[in-house]
Amino acid sequence: MPLFCKQCNERRYPVFQTEEKTSFWLCEKCENFVDVKDVIVREWTKEEKDKQKSKLEEFEKSTASIPEESMSRRKGVN
Repeated sequence: MPLFCKQCNERRYPVFQTEEKTSFWLCEKCENFVDVKDVIVREWTKEEKDKQKSKLEEFEKSTASIPEESMSRRKGVN
């Protein structure tokens, strides 16, 4: 599995692609996707970046309504 980028040695993250029905590995620094064999498949498009950013903002808004005490870890639990 291509966990680290060959070009910049940064961490890659798996991103499921619904069109191809497979996961590609994304390097956010180089902005490219590779397959399981570590071959560059394509670049990260602006639409995909915007979509990911909007999902992150939506997630942050949905978790903002949760009280702080619920978000903190319980003490004395392994």
